[in-house]
Parts: sequence; structure tokens; C-alpha cells
Amino acid sequence: MPNTRATVKQIDVTRAVKGAVAAGLAVARVEVDQRTGKIVIFPEGGQGASTGNEWDEVLR
Repeated sequence: MPNTRATVKQIDVTRAVKGAVAAGLAVARVEVDQRTGKIVIFPEGGQGASTGNEWDEVLR
């Protein structure tokens, strides 16, 4: 398999997160789809912001 160029680079993710923070969002999670180049930012307190462990809420 030949080497291919990355569809998403670290600078792209950094710019997206910095833009979200500048807009006033507190970022909880970032998902990157390498095939399509799609970057999804989940804000804290949103529906997609769960950490996947229900005990995190108990321990806070």
C-alpha cells in the first residue's frame, strides 16, 4: 500500500478547536474521520459529551 497524504492534519484540528474556544465553547471531545476529513467538536454539557463511564459523575 503506497503512502498517501493525510486528509486531516494536526493544524486543522488545532484551528478548529481554537475557533470553538474563541466562540465561547468549552470543548469536551473531538472526533476526526480520516476518510472524509470531517472534524466534529462536542461541547461540554452537550448530548454527545458523555465520557462513557457513569462513575465519573458519581465521583465528582
